[in-house]
Amino acid sequence: MGSPPKVGIGRFPSSDPQHGLLPFLLIFMVSAPFPSPSLEPQDFVPGVCEAQPVEAQAGMAGAGEQRAIERLLDANLDRAREGLRVIEDWCRFGLARPDLVSRTKDFRQRLGRCHQARYKLARHTATDPAAGMAHGAQAERQGAAAVVAANCGRVQEALRVLEEFGRALPGPLAGEAAAIRYGLYDLEVDVLRAAAGPGWRRELLQQCQLYLVTSPVANLEAVVAAALGAGVRLVQYRAKADAPAGDAPAGGPAITDQQRLADARALRELCARHGALFLVNDRLDLALAVDADGVHLGQDDLPPAIARSLLGPDRLIGRSTNRIEQLHQAVADGCDYVGVGPVNATPTKPGRDPVGLEYVRQAAAASPIPFFAIGGIDATTLDGAVAAGASRVAVVRAITHAADPGAASAALLARLDQVRLDHPPAERPDQP
Repeated sequence: MGSPPKVGIGRFPSSDPQHGLLPFLLIFMVSAPFPSPSLEPQDFVPGVCEAQPVEAQAGMAGAGEQRAIERLLDANLDRAREGLRVIEDWCRFGLARPDLVSRTKDFRQRLGRCHQARYKLARHTATDPAAGMAHGAQAERQGAAAVVAANCGRVQEALRVLEEFGRALPGPLAGEAAAIRYGLYDLEVDVLRAAAGPGWRRELLQQCQLYLVTSPVANLEAVVAAALGAGVRLVQYRAKADAPAGDAPAGGPAITDQQRLADARALRELCARHGALFLVNDRLDLALAVDADGVHLGQDDLPPAIARSLLGPDRLIGRSTNRIEQLHQAVADGCDYVGVGPVNATPTKPGRDPVGLEYVRQAAAASPIPFFAIGGIDATTLDGAVAAGASRVAVVRAITHAADPGAASAALLARLDQVRLDHPPAERPDQP
């Protein structure tokens, strides 16, 4: 007879008929209480984040340090899961947003699978010097938005601690903490925007002075990321039917709808991460597919009324115009902003005669909604548009074809910020 099999909690040596421990284990598991009311039966079954003890696997010296790290992990897992539950319940009962509930619940359950029994057994509140410690700022939170924001910050901080101390451990704890932390950055923006009400897009649009309209380039995501990093908060994805693919030369194979969808999804995520608005040119179906903030329509595209019926009342609709009558019609159609141009000749609009600065002057005097001067606007032509009355501009090649898209964006924004200082919003007709 060989050596007896090893027996662990929750494991039955039933494969060995000569071993007599099975009845004892059954009696033990039925009659013995769990060591802590916070432990669940599944905590005793190896899970996705099961790892060997910290002391054995992480190379950390001493049982005291091991226990301190286990207490630290337990405290921050508790903190993160509790904060996520606060956010989840507000999304459920306050916002009635099942999509946000689902995303928050996924984060919470993924952390729950990493909350191992050994961490909970290391808990000892009586010897925690900070147990029950409060801060006066907690009493200053007014309203649900402040509570949600505070708990998002609480969870993000706890996840960072888990990520740092979890790196020395085998298993996915550190990776899960990092992934959830980055996901929570996007979730926080979506929750706070939902709590702010339907007008947040239009409020943000009023603040935007530089509008990036993309063109197919090989490094599109990197270009947009650089512009967003420099402060751009309004991006339009534009890829016309005859446009070449981003890595193809002019006259090469046209971009496909699959590529458009992939591009739009990637840019939508980038914009969400930076708190920026994301619109799609022409393609209402693509805008809906990626949950864009709105759509930009040309004069030959769908009427704004049809777009509004499909998009709903809260998303943005922009309209290209090249004369004052079209601007007035766009206002009557309920558009949220207009493009005014092309101001200068531009390869983006081949064969289109520029309207010049006179139309910019007319728009500046008459437009009750935000307008963006567009068409050949770059560092060399910006001052002319500004002098004609433009406080907002839309650009394509000035950023997408710049050697340093981030620096180009920053320079344009700096000049436009000066316009804002020189001409406060109350002096401009497009401000409510």
